[in-house]
Amino acid sequence: MANLDYRTAGESHGQALIALIEGMPASVPIDLAFINDELTRRQGGYGRGGRMKIERDEAILLSGVRRGVTIGSPIAIQINNRDFRIDEAPPIHRPRPGHADLAGSLKWLTTDCRETLERASARETVARVAVGAIARCLLREFDIEVLGYVVQIHDVTASVAREAAVNELRSSRDANEAYCPDQNAAPRMIDAIRQAKIDKDTLGGIVEVQVRGHPPGLGSCMRWQDKLDGRLMQAVGSVQAIKAVEIGLGFATASRRGSEVHDAIDYDPTQRSTPTLGFTRRSNNAGGLEGGMTNGQPLVLRAAMKPISTLLQGMDSVNLVTKQPERSDYERSDICSVPAASVVVENVVAFEVARVFLEKFAGDTLCEVHSAYNSFLTLARSL
Repeated sequence: MANLDYRTAGESHGQALIALIEGMPASVPIDLAFINDELTRRQGGYGRGGRMKIERDEAILLSGVRRGVTIGSPIAIQINNRDFRIDEAPPIHRPRPGHADLAGSLKWLTTDCRETLERASARETVARVAVGAIARCLLREFDIEVLGYVVQIHDVTASVAREAAVNELRSSRDANEAYCPDQNAAPRMIDAIRQAKIDKDTLGGIVEVQVRGHPPGLGSCMRWQDKLDGRLMQAVGSVQAIKAVEIGLGFATASRRGSEVHDAIDYDPTQRSTPTLGFTRRSNNAGGLEGGMTNGQPLVLRAAMKPISTLLQGMDSVNLVTKQPERSDYERSDICSVPAASVVVENVVAFEVARVFLEKFAGDTLCEVHSAYNSFLTLARSL
């Protein structure tokens, strides 16, 4: 069986976004309604621009699924673009600072930024959300939950009870357009976005993702390429506009002593039947990862998103044809995409967890994966 992996194709204003997933076992039930719900969440959130009023993102399963169940072959997914105008879209000669425009034009030896921005656009993340949602169909078979939400927009910071039940956090998150579980912070986040629109500016923020219910030992310390923390950082850091990723305490660990950082270990025999195998921690500063492997505690990751690069007011730039100073081009965009980014990061993390899960509990069919997983838990509890 091939390792679980995926690729995406498509442009912002092309005909469609495409994703190809390889390595998914046969017999996994695929919840198409859930996948489309995730695509709808990605389109939402306060601060989104006019493009999301045009699109109605829905996943079309082209291959790899029969009667709602995977059959072991590559899964092809298509999400059509209603705003399909790539051939008619005008050239862009004035690169936007912060975007891929200038770097791509220099790389591909052109004065037209259009080709670069069409692929570099965050529109590509619609395919990654669909891929992550399919991975979550597998994870749900093993009671593994993945949850993303917003913890900061600009200078408005939320207070989130991270230890609350997943359903409680999800319900609180979905109760507002900021996608933030803190009902006091959410209105202030929305006000900040509203003011940025008036100022013709953009805002960034921080999203957090939790994974719960997974076993210890996902990932490896044997090769640097296999360390799960590094793989998560690479995957999340590749999401458009993400500029920093931290796990657990992250950067805060640098200013604390070891006795204030590392998570003391206890053993509770009443927890032996859970995926923690009875080993508990008094804190989770490691964010559920030690030595590149899950340690049985909730996996906690945060990602910082920069403000969107396209500003209504423009920024100082240079015309690539005339080499004269001009204001940057404006391409229809959002004021703040942090809520949408929380959906993208949530599903990107889900795929990486599913990937390492199948590396440890490989099987051509879901029942074989279940067998390998249950065998591991039995052996681990006998230690």
